[in-house]
Amino acid sequence: MGRYIGPVCRLCRREGAKLFLKGERCFSNKCSLTTKAYPPGEQKRARFRKRMSDFGIRLREKQKVRRIYGVMEAQFRRYFHEAARLKGKTGENLLQLLELRLSNIVFRLGFSPSRRAARQLVSHGHFQVNGRKVTVPSYRTKPGDIIQVQEKSKTLSIIHNSLKKKKSTDELPWLSLDKAKLEGRILNLPTRDEIPVVTKEQLIVEYYSR
Repeated sequence: MGRYIGPVCRLCRREGAKLFLKGERCFSNKCSLTTKAYPPGEQKRARFRKRMSDFGIRLREKQKVRRIYGVMEAQFRRYFHEAARLKGKTGENLLQLLELRLSNIVFRLGFSPSRRAARQLVSHGHFQVNGRKVTVPSYRTKPGDIIQVQEKSKTLSIIHNSLKKKKSTDELPWLSLDKAKLEGRILNLPTRDEIPVVTKEQLIVEYYSR
């Protein structure tokens, strides 16, 4: 599966919103949106003032969510088609499927400062699900699953530093975390109100339904 390996701050500038792809840097004055609040590329300032079409608005919303979760286009499209087959609202189903990715769960539990870092930690075999090592960031978790840090990885500074910065108020009601054991559990499927992603998912549905 392919992945984006270019400068991630460029993605935030392109979408005109913080995608929180670089952890602590996104909350500091070094954030690119603080110093360069316009899209990248030549004639960027002129494009920034140009009114976007309805198609462009829907495209940008799709791209924003795709980049937040670090998913390539083909895989994102598959998530959408699966969400459309499930009961309920397609947009909410889509976000739910994205939230259940193992790399996202690792990030939500506070084991990594960003989803990009979580993807690398999972790929390097630092986590296990229900006692079995999993090295696939896109692995789909489910309610009842227990995500643990591998025994040999419990001394990693990136994990402990990330947990120190995680406050109890950041914890989501559909997840539980035991910092002492370095493990978390998925309690239930997240509802839309429990998914802290600012997006208008209906625009994504309209983009793929055009």
